[in-house]
Amino acid sequence: MTAPLTTRRQIRLGVAGLGRAFTLMLPTLLKDTRVRLVAACDPREEARAQFARDFDAPVYTDIQGLACDPEVEAIYIASPHQFHAAQTRTAARHGKHVLVEKPMALSLAECDAMIEDCRAAGVRLIVGHCHSFDSPYLQARDIIASGEVGRVRMIQALNYTDFLYRPRRPEELRTEEGGGVVFSQAAHQVDVVRLLAGSAVTRVRAVTGDWDPTRPTQGAYSALLWFDDGAFASLSYSGYGHFDSDEWCGWIGEMGGAKSPDGHGAARRRLAAVDSAQTEARLKAAGTYGGADYVPQPDAVQPWHQHFGPVVVSCERGDVRPMPDGTWVYGDREKAQWPLTAPPVPRSEVIDELFEAIVLGQAPLHDGAWARSTLAVCLALLDSAGSNQDVELPSRGG
Repeated sequence: MTAPLTTRRQIRLGVAGLGRAFTLMLPTLLKDTRVRLVAACDPREEARAQFARDFDAPVYTDIQGLACDPEVEAIYIASPHQFHAAQTRTAARHGKHVLVEKPMALSLAECDAMIEDCRAAGVRLIVGHCHSFDSPYLQARDIIASGEVGRVRMIQALNYTDFLYRPRRPEELRTEEGGGVVFSQAAHQVDVVRLLAGSAVTRVRAVTGDWDPTRPTQGAYSALLWFDDGAFASLSYSGYGHFDSDEWCGWIGEMGGAKSPDGHGAARRRLAAVDSAQTEARLKAAGTYGGADYVPQPDAVQPWHQHFGPVVVSCERGDVRPMPDGTWVYGDREKAQWPLTAPPVPRSEVIDELFEAIVLGQAPLHDGAWARSTLAVCLALLDSAGSNQDVELPSRGG
């Protein structure tokens, strides 16, 4: 919730991967004066060419060249999931701080190696953007921490989207390669719920849905999480593109902008014209940075904060409901809203943590240990769904 600082100290940031994640983060990197884009790497020639034009900066084909660039102080790793671990370790071994997209990695062993290499190199490791960076959830956490509504007892989190029918590369539809909604979307939802609960996850019970043979990966899940202090949470997500839960958020979309109900079914209709996996992969590439159909994010300030669907936190003396324009608190006799002003820079909370960690020396919330615990819950979700049993988490895993 901190407003971006006006400062002459800028973090010299390189980018590994100029795809969808970078496209979504670019408005932040352009508007926040605490960072300056100085280099990038990507295997796509067209993406490298656009970055070189836009920023008059060097570009590389791989992480090795980027990590060796002496002008780069920190690297934002926005590549596909399966490359996060190796690229983070390469960056750390060259003395670069790391901001890596979620999920941190695809296995806990990879997480451990990333954490150890960053520790050994004396560099910071921050994992995000996850939606637990968003100001409504940080505000709700502060309200809960004040003690006004008592301890958290139960959380419900829901999200219904068209995630599974947006253009995908083949590996994004293979769970073992990080595909499906658990690695990509549960990472957000679990992160938000862990932030609000303020306690370690001790047990997970889950089911997953795999209902479309043309999209052979998990498209939905429901999970129960139990926490060390006795609280519990219910999480449900569907990416099958039917009901849209932004209807329950005043038709404010995930990115904080107004959303039209008339867009129902658009993702499925667009995909209907795709005749092969290769065509679909090209369609996705065309819409990302450097692609023929790439459209920059609107320059105008979005009127609301980003979010990840309806969330209600039930506490001993009231319920807390974070929303894109602030947080509602429902007490015994009255309800009140804690408003939030429109964000001048989207996702500035990510740069808050990055700047405070690298420049001010403060320990980040979303560090490697935090993100490892979120991945542990996501893996337990998959394990529970596969075994039809509860999965207990060790104390380190929650």
